[in-house]
Amino acid sequence: MQSVELSTSMEVETAGTAASLPPKPQFEPLKPHEMSDRRVQFRKVSVPPHRYSPLKKAWMEIYMPVYEQMKIDIRMNLKARKVELKTRSDTPDVGNLQKCADFVHAFMLGFDVVDAVALLRLDELYVESFEIKDVKTLRGEHLSRAIGRLSGKGGKTKFAIENATKTRIVIADTKIHILGSFANIKVARDSLCSLILGSPAGKVYSKLRAVTARLAERF
Repeated sequence: MQSVELSTSMEVETAGTAASLPPKPQFEPLKPHEMSDRRVQFRKVSVPPHRYSPLKKAWMEIYMPVYEQMKIDIRMNLKARKVELKTRSDTPDVGNLQKCADFVHAFMLGFDVVDAVALLRLDELYVESFEIKDVKTLRGEHLSRAIGRLSGKGGKTKFAIENATKTRIVIADTKIHILGSFANIKVARDSLCSLILGSPAGKVYSKLRAVTARLAERF
């Protein structure tokens, strides 16, 4: 009987305490400039000499999604030869600044604007770069033939790898840049490495078909 009375009194006290507590505070989401102690954040992307003219031609295609959609200020510093980006008071997310920097950097590496703009819309896309010498040390005609195997006649081999792996590939002399998701980049990189090591294109195609079929089943 005594235990019942004690439990009843404890319930009453708990209810009274809960009633006396103040209401739970509701806070507005922090804005980007408030998260960074009201300091504006900057990013700078260098413009290589050979990408200066393409940047001038495609400037409005780069400017519009960055300024209108991502709410990031962008300008070209002609003296420093760099594209400068900064957050605004109405920037919805601080991460937009890094996304825009990655987008501009991808264009500087040689990707088309229509391909690079996917970096702004999707979170799981990356750019991976490596050199032919990272796979195998080649010189002279051997290096030229390896680059030829990577591209194929009229870019046939490169386009086949891109279509099969849903990636975009840029071959800039001895440097190779791949844009895509993590799993797809791995498949494309393995195919390119096989070509560098001397595998014929037909063998790489057949292996690529088997791997992409497994990936399609998994996802």
